[in-house]
Amino acid sequence: MKSNLLFNFSVNKENKTINIQREFNANLELVWKAWTEPELLNQWWAPKPYHIETKTLDLEIGGMWLYAMVSPNNEKTWCKADYKGIEINKLLSWLDAFCDENGNENTMKPRSLWTNIFTEKNDITLVDVTLKHDKLEDIEKLIEMGFKEGFGMALLNLDQLLLTKNKKQ
Repeated sequence: MKSNLLFNFSVNKENKTINIQREFNANLELVWKAWTEPELLNQWWAPKPYHIETKTLDLEIGGMWLYAMVSPNNEKTWCKADYKGIEINKLLSWLDAFCDENGNENTMKPRSLWTNIFTEKNDITLVDVTLKHDKLEDIEKLIEMGFKEGFGMALLNLDQLLLTKNKKQ
């Protein structure tokens, strides 16, 4: 069991991108399911003490994942992912946005085009995540909102979920 799992986080201001490379001690199929099935996403996507509640998830190009980030005080912040590219166990791409409970976008907050590439080697799955932005200010706003810390915490939740799922198999 590998304990020194890769976690790289970098910002490329010139290309207006954030890149996260993260390894998981689990097979590709399980990691893919954790990124695409609402019952699993609900268990890891939010940094604790927050959690998410998926309202809908239509995993197809043109489909949408609509969910609420729920605070410990039960305050909900709605978000959506509009799916742009899907290749099972290989690629998952979406355009994210803050929105209302019906998926109507909040245009005052930044959007990110996520491209997630999944690869496996020796039962270790690498997810290479790139977030592309229209403006450098959007990246700065996202970082200011605590994206690096929050997403890092969510990925630790995913580690725990995968560990639990691996023990059951």
